[in-house]
Amino acid sequence: MPIPVDSAKSLSKKRKRKHGGGARPATDNEEASPVQNEAVTEVADAVEEEVSTTPKKNSDKNKKKKESSKKRRVDDSDEDENDSDEEIRQEEVEEESADDEKTAGADLPSIDTVRLPTTDSEPKKFSELNLSEKTMKAIQDMGFETMTEIQQRTIGPLLAGRDVLGAAKTGSGKTLSFLIPAVEMLSALRFKPRNGTGVLVVSPTRELALQIFGVARELMAHHSQTYGIVIGGANRRAEAEKLTKGVNLLIATPGRLLDHLQNTPGFVFKNLKTLVIDEADRILEVGFEDEMRQIVKILPSEERQTMLFSATQTTKVEDLARISLRPGPLYINVDHRKEHSTVEGLEQGYVICEADKRFLLLFSFLKRNLKKKIIVFFSSCNCVKYHAELLNYIDLPVLDLHGKQKQQKRTNTFFEFCNAKQGTLICTDVAARGLDIPAVDWIIQFDPPDDTRDYVHRVGRTARGVNGKGRSLMFLQPSEVGFLKHLKEARVPVVEFDFPASKIVNVQSQLEKLIGQNYYLNKSAKEGYRAYLQAYASHSLRSVFDVHKLDLVKVAKGFGFSTPPRIDITLGSSMSRDKKQQQQGRRNYGSQPNNKGLKFKRKHDDE
Repeated sequence: MPIPVDSAKSLSKKRKRKHGGGARPATDNEEASPVQNEAVTEVADAVEEEVSTTPKKNSDKNKKKKESSKKRRVDDSDEDENDSDEEIRQEEVEEESADDEKTAGADLPSIDTVRLPTTDSEPKKFSELNLSEKTMKAIQDMGFETMTEIQQRTIGPLLAGRDVLGAAKTGSGKTLSFLIPAVEMLSALRFKPRNGTGVLVVSPTRELALQIFGVARELMAHHSQTYGIVIGGANRRAEAEKLTKGVNLLIATPGRLLDHLQNTPGFVFKNLKTLVIDEADRILEVGFEDEMRQIVKILPSEERQTMLFSATQTTKVEDLARISLRPGPLYINVDHRKEHSTVEGLEQGYVICEADKRFLLLFSFLKRNLKKKIIVFFSSCNCVKYHAELLNYIDLPVLDLHGKQKQQKRTNTFFEFCNAKQGTLICTDVAARGLDIPAVDWIIQFDPPDDTRDYVHRVGRTARGVNGKGRSLMFLQPSEVGFLKHLKEARVPVVEFDFPASKIVNVQSQLEKLIGQNYYLNKSAKEGYRAYLQAYASHSLRSVFDVHKLDLVKVAKGFGFSTPPRIDITLGSSMSRDKKQQQQGRRNYGSQPNNKGLKFKRKHDDE
C-alpha cells in the first residue's frame, strides 16, 4: 500500500527498506521574462486541475503546537545592518574629563580580582545561577526560565573562568551558553568603551554572526557596555570607526576580523578577556584554518578565557583547541549518551525518486503545503537561482538565499523568512549551520548532502529548542540508496516515505514548453543543470554519488529540457576538501576549484 506524502497530515511512516545496510554560486542575473506566456497558463491550469481532484485530510496529529518559548527569534523590526546606531549601542559617558580621554585603551584589573558568581551543582533554572540583576531581567524579557542541557553544564564553569570545549547538537542553546558568562564578565569588570574589546565571538558565516548579534542585543539591553558586529560585505570604513570608538563585545567572521586586527590602528583588543569560537568545525571546513591560526596568534593570551564550541569533533578542531585553549580545559559533550545524532522530536524520512520526477515531486509537495514553513536545500547557488526564478514565475512564491547574493539581500531574506509564519525558503548550505529560524515545519533535502554531518546540520533547522517538533524529507535516486548505510552508522534514524504517482502534479510537458520558449529561464536552467553535475561530481562520497551513474536524459528533464543541453564542465575532486587550495589560503567565497579533471560533453545533443 502506498503511503501518501501529499501533505504533512498524510505523511506516515513505512517500514524501512533494507538497502545495503542502510557550491557552485551564481551571480544575480536578469529577472525572468515579465511576460506571462501561454506555457505558464497551461502550468497553472494543470496545477488547479490536479489539486482540485485531491481532497484535503485533516488530522489533529499535525496541528501546530504553540511555539516553544525556548525558540530564539531575532527581532529585526528596527535592524539596519548599515546603521551604526543599531549595530553598536555606544554608551554615553557624561562629562568625561580630558584625563579620562587620555586613558583610551587603558588596562583593566585582572579578571582574577573579580569574583564572578558560581554554582557548585548544575542548576535547572536561570534564576539559580545568581546572575546580575540586569542580565536576569534580560533573560526574563526574552521569555526563558529553564535551561537546556548544554546551558546547565557550561554556564557555571564558564562563570568560574574555566576554558571549555563544548560539543552539542545544533539547536541545543549554545548561543546563550557562551553569551551569558561573557556579558557577566564585562559587567563585573565594568568595561567602558575606552577599554576596547573584552569579548570576541568568531562565527563561520555572516548570517550566524547576525543572529548572535541579535541575541547579544537582547541580552545586553539593560547593560551599559557596547556591542557590535564586523562581517564581510559590510562597510569596512564604518566598522573601523566604530571599533575605534570602542566595542566591548564584538561578533565577527574570521576574514573581516583578521583584516581589522592587522589594519585598523584604533582597534583596542589588548584587554581581551574572553574568546568564543562558535561552530569551530564549520569555520575550518570552509577554509578559515589559516585565518584562525593568525587570529589566535595575534590576540593576547594572558588571562584569556576561551570557549570553543563544535557540533562535531575532528582532528582540525582538536588542533585549534590545542593552540587556543589553556591547559586542562573542561570538555563537555551532551550528546555522547544520546541514542541518535539528531534531536528528539524530529521525524525523518526519505523518498526514492527518479531524476526526471524530482522537480514534479517537489512542486507537488510545495503546492500542497502552502500553509507550512519549509526550507529546501540545494547543492549549488545556480540551482537555487534557477528554481527560485522558475517557481516564482509559475506563481509558487519562494524566497532564495545563497552565497553569491549581496550581503544586504541575504540579510533581508533571512529576517523576512524568520518573521514569516508560512512560506518556502530555498537555499544552499549557507543556511544550514547554526541559524535559528523559528517554527520550521519541514526540511527538504532536494539535493543530497555532502556527508552525514551536513545532513545533521540541515535537519537541525527544525525541531529546535526544548520540545521542538519538525519533519524532514530527503530525495534519493535509486542509485543513491547506499547513503542510508552511512546515516545508520552515524546514528541517524530515517524511514522511507512513499509518494504515489497519482498525487504528483504532472506538468512536465508544460515545463518543457516554458523552458523552450523563455530565453531567461532557459539560460538559468542550463546554468543550474551544469552546476548540479559539477557539484555531484565533487561529492565526497563518490562510492554512493557517482556522476557516471546518472541518467543525463532524466536529469535534464528535471530541469525542464526534453533533451540534455550541450555543456562543458570539469569534473574533479571535492570542492569542499581541496587540500591544495586550503594550504594556499581560503578560496574566494563560493568559487570553484581549478581541477584538471574529466571533460564532459554532450556533443550530439541540440544546443
